[in-house]
Parts: sequence; C-alpha cells; structure tokens
Amino acid sequence: MSTEEEELAALATPDPVEAVLHSDTVRAEGFSDAVLAIIITLLILDLFPIEYERGKLLDALLRHWPTYLAYLMSYLYVGVVWLNHKAAFRRIDRADPGLHWLNLFVLFATAWLPFPTAVMADALQVRDLTDERVAIGLYALFGALLCISWWAFFQHLARHSELLAEGVDAGFFRRERTRAWLGLICYLLAPIFGLVFVPIALVIFLALPIYFAVTSHGLDALPGFFYKVSATRPLIHARSDPRGNVEDK
Repeated sequence: MSTEEEELAALATPDPVEAVLHSDTVRAEGFSDAVLAIIITLLILDLFPIEYERGKLLDALLRHWPTYLAYLMSYLYVGVVWLNHKAAFRRIDRADPGLHWLNLFVLFATAWLPFPTAVMADALQVRDLTDERVAIGLYALFGALLCISWWAFFQHLARHSELLAEGVDAGFFRRERTRAWLGLICYLLAPIFGLVFVPIALVIFLALPIYFAVTSHGLDALPGFFYKVSATRPLIHARSDPRGNVEDK
C-alpha cells in the first residue's frame, strides 16, 4: 500500500477518542426536556388554598394577585427557555463534554427562576418598599445568571463549528450572543430603575421573556417575523369585486 493510500485509509478510520468525547444530542435533549417539564410542573405548588373570612373570598383572592402573576411569569419564562433550547439544538449535530456542562448550566439557572419570582410576589403583597427593592434585586440577579449561562452556551458553539448541523452558518451563534448580552444589561439596569419607581423594573421583567420568545429562532429570523406580521395588514383593508379580483379600499 502506498503512502497516499495509507493516509486516505487513516482519514477514513474514525478517531476512537473523538467518538468517545462526541455524542449525538438525543439524550441531552431528552434530559433537558424532562428537567424543564419538572420545573414547570412544580410551579403549581406555590398556589394553595387561602384563608378567608366568610363572605370575603373574592377580596382574599384579589389580594393574592402577585402570587398569580408570579406563577404566570415563571410558567411563561420556563416555556420560553424551552423554546430557545429547542431552537438551538435544531442547529446542533453533536455535543462534546463542554457543551453538556454548559447545557447543565442553562438548566441550573432556569431551575432557580421560580424562587426569586415567588419572593417578589410575597414582597409585592406586603407592600414594603424596601422589601420590594430587595426582591427586584434578587430576581434581577437570577435573571442575569440565566443570561450568562446562555451567553456561555452560545460562545461555546460559536468557537466549535464542528458541533453544528450541516448547513448552519458558523456565525449564527456568534450573533446569538447579542441576545444574551442585551438581556444581561437589562437585568442589571432593572434594580437601578426600581430604586426610582418599582413598576419600571416589573415592566422590564415582563418584557424580557417576550423579547426572548420573539427571538427564539435567532436575531436572523426577526426581520422575517415582522414581515409576516405586516404582510397580514393589507388583507384587513382588502375586498373582492364580483369578478374575484382583490382591491384595496
């Protein structure tokens, strides 16, 4: 066998070390889905029957509105994490040990979300300004931790293009880091705004999951999203003539 044939044979032979260190993403996705499902199911444990005087049930229910809001926020946020996680793994072909650890980091940060949300709900019920500010700071801390975990996740994929699925642009995850950075900056600014006016921080906390949901398929898909929304508007002002032609009013 010639030297050239030996080199070709060596290239065709799978590297046993690489085979051990790299694996498909099936088990990682299944494990992540299970963890997120458990987190989102356990949220209901924060809702429990409340004590009330006879004839005062409606008032008691209305007083606990922060608890219901906290449940809704946590449920939606965990759901948004699942959407982003699913969209990311659709672009990943295989995983290395580093990616597995960073995936665990994302799940770890997500698992904390119900705690600061419940603390903030309690503080809003007590209506003590100092407690409300502390609760906002706590929520911002864990929100920032989640953004950091996603940034590290995107950074690893940006530096290891060999893990990406065929046809995925190597620069996709480099651009995705912008989303994590923007979220981190907003979470750091929220407590500062909360010192001035608490509702500003709450608006930021509600807006960020919406932002991450809209951009779950990446910033690259954002112009297409707005195009689809705007493309439906002319239909509202359109009508058909007797010959079936569409005309604008």
